Amino acid sequence: MNRTRVLLQTMITLASASLGLVAALAWNEAIKALIKKLLGDDDSLAGLFTYAILATLLAVVVLLILGRAAARVGGEAAIEREAEG
Repeated sequence: MNRTRVLLQTMITLASASLGLVAALAWNEAIKALIKKLLGDDDSLAGLFTYAILATLLAVVVLLILGRAAARVGGEAAIEREAEG
């Protein structure tokens, strides 16, 4: 019974990661298209930096929101530091 549970948890983790990657790639293309529309059609250095900054800000905001949501429901960190304990 324990093996079935571990297998199911592994499958859920892999499916979640795969779907997350697909969503991330879709957002990647959408943000690139928006920046090209706003800054012009060329792949300028300014456009690349703008994209990198926007992607970083989006990632930070999403991670902060998820961290606060996990804290509200009493979630634990997925990875625990070995120094603690």
